Amino acid sequence: MPVTVETPLEKWAGTIRPVTVGATAADGGTRSKAAVVGGQSTLPFLGFEGQAPNQPLVAVEVWSRNPGDEWPAALAQAWGDALNDPGLWAQAAEAAGADVICLRFFQTDAAGNKITAAAARATLRCALEACKLPFIVLGPGQAELDNEVLVGCAEEGAGEKLLLGPCEDKNYRTIVAAAMANGHLVTAKTPMDVNLAKQLNILIHDMGMPMERIVIDPTTGALGYGIEYGYSVMERLRLAALQGDGMTQQPMIVTPGEEAWRAKEARAADGVPATWGDWATRAVNWEAMTAAALVESGADMVVLRHPEAVRRIKLMIGALAAA
Repeated sequence: MPVTVETPLEKWAGTIRPVTVGATAADGGTRSKAAVVGGQSTLPFLGFEGQAPNQPLVAVEVWSRNPGDEWPAALAQAWGDALNDPGLWAQAAEAAGADVICLRFFQTDAAGNKITAAAARATLRCALEACKLPFIVLGPGQAELDNEVLVGCAEEGAGEKLLLGPCEDKNYRTIVAAAMANGHLVTAKTPMDVNLAKQLNILIHDMGMPMERIVIDPTTGALGYGIEYGYSVMERLRLAALQGDGMTQQPMIVTPGEEAWRAKEARAADGVPATWGDWATRAVNWEAMTAAALVESGADMVVLRHPEAVRRIKLMIGALAAA
């Protein structure tokens, strides 16, 4: 006789908080659509065990100026002249399939002068007018400059529900205050550690920031450069959240584009074994494989750099979601 086997299903007590980036006209902004992440009550792509109303999103980096020699030629050539204009670059990113634009600021402008709040505001305004997708805005990565740049951008983009960051344990108060005053969200960035991620969420929330306006950046490494540890931390954060830990129930954002393109395998064209193959192909593979692993570990938003990596990851997400 046929034997009926019941598929074992995991039952989770917790749900990831849904977070909305970007405000349409109905919400007081000018974006053509909003981007919603979170809302899951199950592990990635296991929709048969729970709800997964919002699939992972792809953000594309747009920088405040042409990266020049800081980007490998194989990456810069993919965007061409768009690199010279943040507005055109944002439009090209949208055409490449971006769900969200990630505007990042260098510490200096094209002339080598230190970036100012006024210059940052002008750059943000240019990009917001050129492209109507939701925006992430990331500072230069230096505490004083981050405060100056992000406060200016928070004021310039008031009402647009920007995702501002990174907020870190020693440099979150000013950014959080500016975000709260202008209706924005923040990224909470910590080293690869579950307890540190929870602690920063608590500190930000204690300032009065609703949990529905916080996205975790748990930090990660590239393929071959610490991704295993980053992957496991993200898994532990997601498992803790689904088990009911309220301070880990935030969507996660990671930057595989940045991490992959700093790896030797993505940057080195010469002086490497022939078995490494074609440089441009290898570099895109490094970014795409890094991003694919992080999506599987629970990333709700991945920030990418190369348009071909964007295409592949969106195809992967679509195929897994459909399955």
